[in-house]
Amino acid sequence: MADQRPVALITGSAKRIGAGIARQLYANGYDLALHYRNSATEMQALAAELEATRPGGVLTLRADLSEFDRLPEIVANTVGRFGRLDALVNNASAYYATPIGQTTPQQWDELFASNARAPFFLSQAAAPHLKTARGAIVSIADIYAERPLPQHTVYCMAKAALVMMTKSLARELGPEVRVNAIAPGNILWSDNPVKAETPELVRERTALQRQGSPDDIAGTVRWLLTGNTYVTGQVLAIDGGRSVFI
Repeated sequence: MADQRPVALITGSAKRIGAGIARQLYANGYDLALHYRNSATEMQALAAELEATRPGGVLTLRADLSEFDRLPEIVANTVGRFGRLDALVNNASAYYATPIGQTTPQQWDELFASNARAPFFLSQAAAPHLKTARGAIVSIADIYAERPLPQHTVYCMAKAALVMMTKSLARELGPEVRVNAIAPGNILWSDNPVKAETPELVRERTALQRQGSPDDIAGTVRWLLTGNTYVTGQVLAIDGGRSVFI
């Protein structure tokens, strides 16, 4: 294989935390397959930004992760382009309220598709390649996988499924593949009235008394992929100590 750079596939990578992960991994020598669904303008800008620093290392892949056939196709296209796959980062996520009495089967399907179903079947398709590379899977979970967020039952259930997937796949794919997850705290300000926290609440309910940044999540992803080869089956709360408060 002429090019021995490690390769990472990142879902939902056009903006926000996904773009932060892409920037850190690319700066640290990874070639990238960057998935997006609707954010074409942001994806084109990010790809151009990365290619300007090192040409030829970015593949962009547009897909709706609720369409099952696209999941193995994404993995196949990544391996077809780069010849290998060392890391899968399950970052894409649908998120919205589902109040009891108003939740629909369509909402259930959409929330589980991006937060649990797609990560599992992408992991299944990627597993043979990751085993060859002795690579890793990192999924972006949520602190609300362990404690419920009001009016978000289905989202919390889907993230809880992602956490169990992480633990189960760590057993199923070991010892060749390490599988972990990250549970972010307050990283980006939310306009959701249920989830939103003010700066005052962040200071009161977070041990570090400040908001985190996408770089905090991206740095942890990088560490889980390359900085420690003896961590698997874990969910790391990157929340500034929010989880120690009731």
